[in-house]
Amino acid sequence: MRETKLTSDMVLAGLKAAGENTRLRILALLEEHDLTVKDFTTVLGQSQPRISRHLKLLAEARLIQRFPEGAWVYYRLTDNGAQARLIRSVLNLLDTSAPEYQRDRERLDIVKREQARQAAAYFATNAPEWDRLRTLHVAEGEVEQAIARIVGDDPFDGFLDLGTGTGRLLELFSAQFERGVGVDLSSQMLSIARANLNKAGIRNAQVRQGDIYSLPVSPGTFDVVAIHQVLHFLDDPSRAVAEAARALRPGGRLLVVDFAPHDLEFLREEHAHRRLGFDHAQVDKWLTSVGLVTETVEDLPPPDDGNDHLTVTIWMARDPRMVVANDDVTLDEREAV
Repeated sequence: MRETKLTSDMVLAGLKAAGENTRLRILALLEEHDLTVKDFTTVLGQSQPRISRHLKLLAEARLIQRFPEGAWVYYRLTDNGAQARLIRSVLNLLDTSAPEYQRDRERLDIVKREQARQAAAYFATNAPEWDRLRTLHVAEGEVEQAIARIVGDDPFDGFLDLGTGTGRLLELFSAQFERGVGVDLSSQMLSIARANLNKAGIRNAQVRQGDIYSLPVSPGTFDVVAIHQVLHFLDDPSRAVAEAARALRPGGRLLVVDFAPHDLEFLREEHAHRRLGFDHAQVDKWLTSVGLVTETVEDLPPPDDGNDHLTVTIWMARDPRMVVANDDVTLDEREAV
């Protein structure tokens, strides 16, 4: 695929937007972390109207993006296209060891620690119920090992995790993908995910609030999309599968992890499960209906295989389209032979 080029006017607009001290500091901070206007006022010590004006100019030049999350709006560096390459080039040339940038990072660390404290408090409040649910199925470590084996060791560009929760899958595959995006509807879970990614030192992944039925991402831009333990919470799982497939690049893969059919009714009442598991044929039908080919189905039964425990099932499906080398033409694999 050919890289998009910027016109001279677009380059000049981008450089003009970045060519101011506070805006350079903003861009350097966004390379470290997604931030709100409130965060910027704390770190930079400037008023909200002034910060908002700088952010508006950077957004108009498409150097940064804004993502509403409840009553807040998070800002992050543009992560795709020619503008992303432009701003990365500028930041790579910037000497951030200067005292001004060091002070910004120190204040940013304070903001991160407070966010981590708030996330930990929420997690501690809900952890007992999550721990109880974990005892009903095979250990998370075994599930992660199976997922990693099925995805394989090869590196890839884009990873999208739907219903990212604590951001664990972003951590698991961070060494393999170039850019990762986690989407979740819960602002509390996004706070936990941000804190976990910060703690792990992962800078090639971001999280954003969004509806799984209407994803805040461009279609056809991810090599691997994951729906991990999410479908059983949904009224319309097939619609979520279709939306996930829309985000796949030609040749991309969709990973689905959920429970096999069970009769544990208390999960509806106490954990808001809408569906009591899914059988192989049901999920395969959803995958096939959106043009994907199921390649792997694997069941992970609980250790004692009891009736009051849960089996975890992993599905891996692939988009059969492929991109012809050195061209922009996309073909169906079945028509290319």
